[in-house]
Amino acid sequence: MSTLIKVALLSRWHVHANDYANSAKENPNVSIELIWDEERERGEEWAKELNVPFEADIDKVLANPDIDAVIISTPTNLHKDIIVAAAKNKKHIFTEKVLAFNVKDCEDIYQAVEENNVKLTLSLPRLTENYYLYAQEALDSGKLGKLTTIRCRLAHNGGVGQNGAKTGWLPERFFNKEQAGGGSLMDLGAHPIYLTNRLAGPAKAVQAQLQQSKVFDVDDNAAVLVEYESGAMGIIESGFTSFGSPFQLELYGTEGVLLIEEGNVRIQSSHLNERGWQTPELPEALPMPMEQWTSSILEGTTPSITKEDVLALTAINEKAAQSQAEGKKVNL
Repeated sequence: MSTLIKVALLSRWHVHANDYANSAKENPNVSIELIWDEERERGEEWAKELNVPFEADIDKVLANPDIDAVIISTPTNLHKDIIVAAAKNKKHIFTEKVLAFNVKDCEDIYQAVEENNVKLTLSLPRLTENYYLYAQEALDSGKLGKLTTIRCRLAHNGGVGQNGAKTGWLPERFFNKEQAGGGSLMDLGAHPIYLTNRLAGPAKAVQAQLQQSKVFDVDDNAAVLVEYESGAMGIIESGFTSFGSPFQLELYGTEGVLLIEEGNVRIQSSHLNERGWQTPELPEALPMPMEQWTSSILEGTTPSITKEDVLALTAINEKAAQSQAEGKKVNL
């Protein structure tokens, strides 16, 4: 392959599809060559905007020898079939979280990816942020002692309709259970899930409360308790009905506490010379997921976002849905 990765954009269903298209346009190593969408009219409009051809037949897109890779923003229920087909056609794959609705489907996807020696990267962007990197360093260096509790909240008001609208700025298709698989936990809650998983380690059990208002087919407000093998307790919160809710990541340990709210990071620790709250110097952020993906294709580098991150994210979602359905704690 040359230093130019020729990609096809597959679907504008997800709200991040435009972001990925913009990232691809800004990347000097990527060229957008084709558009496909499961809704033809939407795809043709997008192709016109980007001034590239539209192809209505997904099989033709994937079989096209001029296409090196695909960026997938389809409904989540289409992920498995499209990603496996892309891998079998030797296309590298960048896609939105979650990879699939259950761990078995994720494993089937990875089997196809590994058998065909293509690169798959999932967009888990908060694992590249400086605040996460500092939290990991604070844990690893012992500044917090033994981690006892970790809480992460991410919520917005995208589901709050105005002037009689059913939803807010999130499109109504995001509340389609068949396509999306879930609601606020599956989509927005993915970020707290993969952060807490990475910081606390392997999960042992899950208990979930997925609130569902009458207007939606999926949860629009969710809280999950995760018991980790390390002994730490995880508290994960997400929602589509909270105005002005700040992103929060809190780590509590036997010898320190780290609080992150939006861009503000502060720490107290018995291992620091100064007592009371300190504002630490943060490390440099890692490259964003798409940049890591293109580097892995062109240079053979290993992305910081791992298969284990991806599988663990789906596992928590899968068990949370089971916990909600059964009304009890579920072991992994």
